[in-house]
Amino acid sequence: MNLLERGRAWLLDYAYVGFWQVHGFLLREDPARYLTPAPGAPEGKVPVLLIPGIYETWQFMRPIADHLHRAGHPVHVVQKLGYNRGTVEAMALLAADYLEEHDLTDVVVVAHSKGGLIGKFLMTMSSVAPRITRLVAINTPFSGSIYANFFLLPSIRAFSPQDRTLRALLANLEINAHITSIYGRFDPHIPGGSFVEGARNIQLDTMGHFRPIADARVMQEVDRAIEAGERDAA
Repeated sequence: MNLLERGRAWLLDYAYVGFWQVHGFLLREDPARYLTPAPGAPEGKVPVLLIPGIYETWQFMRPIADHLHRAGHPVHVVQKLGYNRGTVEAMALLAADYLEEHDLTDVVVVAHSKGGLIGKFLMTMSSVAPRITRLVAINTPFSGSIYANFFLLPSIRAFSPQDRTLRALLANLEINAHITSIYGRFDPHIPGGSFVEGARNIQLDTMGHFRPIADARVMQEVDRAIEAGERDAA
């Protein structure tokens, strides 16, 4: 891939994130409407928990929320995550509280970037792990990002490959069979990629860190992971 292609990927990626950040701020949707199936959609579908990335609210994942809602899934979000600036562990605890408070079972977690780390952390917690069947992670820095070493903000430095929490999650291979990791052909934020040993790994033609969220193949793989989770729960 030449520099022109990389530059174009950067430009399109930031145009996408800029649009959805403004869209989510100006045209906020009430997450409560996603808890019941859309008119005409089948009922009895498994619940899905959306977890956004750092500096993102759940609104950033509305393309996926809309897709799942039309398919009949109750879509849950943890509004207490806010812009997801806390530690992976702290955010996972908030998500765990939500799962327990609403007594959710057979849950499929669909997450973007840092949200995938939070999702995997949830799957290591004995109190809530039995509630989760699958994790679909989009452009998640499972192995960290070397760029994090150049930042002073703790929220960003937490993505360093040397971070203790990240290294512990990376070393936990047992969970990986229940993970689908989806990532673009080029991710400007995660130069090492998002490949996960033992997981279902899907590389998209779509380039970027944010644009894959709205990729049609992501929706297909989310559906596929949900079907696998339903078989596991049966």
